[in-house]
Amino acid sequence: MAIRAILWLMVLFATAVLLAIVGTHGAGQVLIVWAPYRIDISLNLFVAALVVSFVVFYIVVRSIRAVLRMPERVAAYRARVRLANAHQALREAIGNLYAGRFSRAEKAAREASAFDANKAPAGLIGAAAAHRMREFARRDEWLAQVTGNDWQEARLMASAELRADARDADGALAALTEMRAQGGRRIHALQIALRAQQQLKNWAEVLKLVKTLEKREAIHPAVSVHLKQLAAEHLLRDRRHNPDALLQLWQSLSAAERQSPRIADLAAELLIVLNRPADARRIVEEALAHHWDPRLLRRYADCAGDDPLPLIQRAEAWQKERQEDPDLSFTLGRLCLQQKLWGKAQAFLEQALKLAADNEPLKIRAHRTLARLHEQLGNAQQAAEHYRASATAMNVV
Repeated sequence: MAIRAILWLMVLFATAVLLAIVGTHGAGQVLIVWAPYRIDISLNLFVAALVVSFVVFYIVVRSIRAVLRMPERVAAYRARVRLANAHQALREAIGNLYAGRFSRAEKAAREASAFDANKAPAGLIGAAAAHRMREFARRDEWLAQVTGNDWQEARLMASAELRADARDADGALAALTEMRAQGGRRIHALQIALRAQQQLKNWAEVLKLVKTLEKREAIHPAVSVHLKQLAAEHLLRDRRHNPDALLQLWQSLSAAERQSPRIADLAAELLIVLNRPADARRIVEEALAHHWDPRLLRRYADCAGDDPLPLIQRAEAWQKERQEDPDLSFTLGRLCLQQKLWGKAQAFLEQALKLAADNEPLKIRAHRTLARLHEQLGNAQQAAEHYRASATAMNVV
């Protein structure tokens, strides 16, 4: 703008200089004859009059044109004002939504939607605000006004997320299915689908979605582990009446899932109930090889079936490396009790009590097992003492 002004100023000065030079040396005359009149004027005056006439004519024409265009200009001004107000209302709607003023946000969204170009974004904001106020019918009305091909993915994604938040899992999945039919597939859509499948307890789908999100690094590792364990547990319980189906599912799990103490303990427990102790033993031993866990040791004693001797031998091999492990001693005591090795059982159980320290649950279990051992040996007094000790070991608040 500054350069343009300087150029115009230079042109103006050049014109003034030119006119001054011409006016100083000009000796021309202009003769105008209009019978019976005769007008004789200097050339300079004629040029000046011509310029003034042009300027006056230009001003008059521009004035007439401005008057004729006044209605159009007023309409354009009003349209600009409405557009500015609509944009301002849209900004206020966004601010109020994130500030938690949902009623104001919806009101501002309604004002913003007066301008056609703002209808879709205002509809999304209004739907979110109405949803937060638990006005689901009004939420759906807002979403219905989001039209146009460019806004359909946004509408479907918003609809899916809001419905999943309201625990309308079927509605959320329907919106996601429609979005996928239009070619849209986003990580956020997978996250919403995960929430919906959890609500519907479709644990096979939950497991599949968690693994997909895990590959894309779109889920926290701790959340991923928790959900995979939860899904695997429910899938195992769903097959608690069919050992073959349960083992087939077990083989389909990843190595990390099979090595999880929590999942392995549940699978072994279900197989023991189904009278498949050998399979349960294999599962527990595989998990213990990767994670030494007290619950797996306790479950190991239940895997003996009719022949505890191989398990005793395996546990004694472990004890050579873990002589100070109270849970392993307790497990050996239980296995020896099943094998009716009374002396060894008592020795291992008493060793577990000594090593238990502040492990209150283990003390209670050891005292009760010793009480049952003495009952089988006919030592009623010693059995009563251990039952009493197990009761006093309970720290009831």
